Amino acid sequence: MNDRYQSPLSERYASKEMQYIFSPDKKFRTWRKLWIALAETEKELGLPITQEQIDELKEHQDDINYEAAKERERLVRHDVMSHVYAYGLQCPKAKGIIHLGATSCYVGDNTDLILMTEALRLVRRKLINVMAELAAFARKWKDQPTLAFTHFQPAQPTTVGKRATLWLQDLCLDLEDLDHVLNSMKLLGSKGTTGTQASFLELFDGDHEKCRLADQRIAEKMGFSQCYPVSGQTYSRKIDTRVLNVLAGIAQSAHKFSNDIRLLQHLKEIEEPFEKNQIGSSAMAYKRNPMRSERIASLSNYVMADVMNPMLVASTQWFERTLDDSANKRLSVPEGFLAVDGILDLYLNVVDGLVVYPKVIEKHFMAELPFMATENIMMDAVKAGGDRQELHERIRQLSMEAGRSVKEKGLDNNLLELIAADPAFGLTMEELQKTMEPMRYVGRAPRQVEEFLEEVVGPILDANREVLGMKAEINV
Repeated sequence: MNDRYQSPLSERYASKEMQYIFSPDKKFRTWRKLWIALAETEKELGLPITQEQIDELKEHQDDINYEAAKERERLVRHDVMSHVYAYGLQCPKAKGIIHLGATSCYVGDNTDLILMTEALRLVRRKLINVMAELAAFARKWKDQPTLAFTHFQPAQPTTVGKRATLWLQDLCLDLEDLDHVLNSMKLLGSKGTTGTQASFLELFDGDHEKCRLADQRIAEKMGFSQCYPVSGQTYSRKIDTRVLNVLAGIAQSAHKFSNDIRLLQHLKEIEEPFEKNQIGSSAMAYKRNPMRSERIASLSNYVMADVMNPMLVASTQWFERTLDDSANKRLSVPEGFLAVDGILDLYLNVVDGLVVYPKVIEKHFMAELPFMATENIMMDAVKAGGDRQELHERIRQLSMEAGRSVKEKGLDNNLLELIAADPAFGLTMEELQKTMEPMRYVGRAPRQVEEFLEEVVGPILDANREVLGMKAEINV
C-alpha cells in the first residue's frame, strides 16, 4: 500500500472507533438496517410484505456480498442500486420489496445523519473525559501562584489552577453547543425524490396519515425521535454546517489551549509529556519540542478551515437538490470528525501528562512581584505618614530604574532595595519582604476554581460518570 496516497487522519491521528463510524462497512450495514426498517414499516402499514421476507432481510443484514455489489456498480454506475441488487441476490424472496418506494437519499442521507449522530456521541465522550482531566489539574494546582499575562506581558498574578479553568470553560461552552446540535438531530425519513412523498402516497392509496406514520416509525426504529418535517430530495445541507460548526468550536478551544502550553513550555514552567526515547530534534539533541500541542494546533487549523465546505455546499444547492454536494460531503464531514477525534485524543494525552515546575514558576513570579507589590507598599508607607502623590511619583521613578537594571544590565530586580534606601517611604527591607507573600496577590483565584468546579463542572461530570475513564494513546 505504499504506492498510493494514504490519509494521515487514518494512518496517524484518528482512533479506530471513529474510523469505523465512517467506514464503508458501517455505511453499508446501516443501509441494510434502513431497508429492513422501511420494509417492516410498510408491512405494519398494510402493504403486502410478509414476515418471511423481512426475516430473510434480517438474516443477511451483516454478511454483505461486497464483490457482487462492486461488480454490479462497474456495470450500472450507481452505488445504491448496486447494493439493492447485491442484497437481492442473497434474499431472493425479498428481492422485489427492497427499497420499495424509496429514492437513493433514503439510504444515503439517512445514513449520513445516523453516522454524524453516532460520531457526535463519540466526540462528546472524549470531550467530557478531557474536561474531567482538566478539572483534576485545576483542582490540584488551584493554590499555585503564577504570573498572569496580558499581551504576553506580566500582569496581576493568578494561579495555575485558575488558568486551567479558562481552558475548561471553553470546553463547557463547546459541550453546550454539541448537546444542542446532538439533541436536535433528526432523520430525513422516507420523503421520496423531491420531498413530497408522492411515491409513498401512491403505495398507501392516498392515505396521508400512513405517509406521516411511515416517517415516524422509521425514525423510531433507527433510534431517533422524529424526522425533519419537510425536505427536498435531501435533508437541508445546513445540518452539516451546524455539525461542523460544533467541531470547529472544539478546535478553537483546543488550539487556544495548545498555544498556552507551548508558551508555558518556552518559559519552562509547564511541559507536555515527553517520552523517554522521544527525539525532539534531528539536529539539536537537547530539544524538547512541544510536538503534541503543535499537532493539536495544526489539526485545529484544518478543522476550522473545513467548516467552510458545508457552508459552500448548503448555500449553492439548487431547488430540491443538486449533486455537487456529494464529493465534498464525502471529504469534509468524515475528515472533520477524524481530525477532531485526533485533537481530543491529543488534548487528553497532554493534560493527563502535564508536568508543572513550581520552582521555575516561583522564580519568574518573584522576579516580577516587586513591581506588582508597589500599590501595597505605597499604602503601607501612607499609613506610616507618607504623602500618596509624592510616593506614587517616587515609586514610578524607582520602578523605571529597576526596570533598566533588569533589561539593560541583566541584573536582578532591585526595586525593594531602592525603596528601602529611600527615606520617603520609611520602610525597612524586613518590612518590605513581608509584602512579598505570593498568595496576597492572586485575589479570589483559588476560590474561583473551587466554585467553578463545584457549581459548573462537577454536575456535568456527575451526570456523565458512565463515560469517564478514557485514556488516549498517541500513535506517533
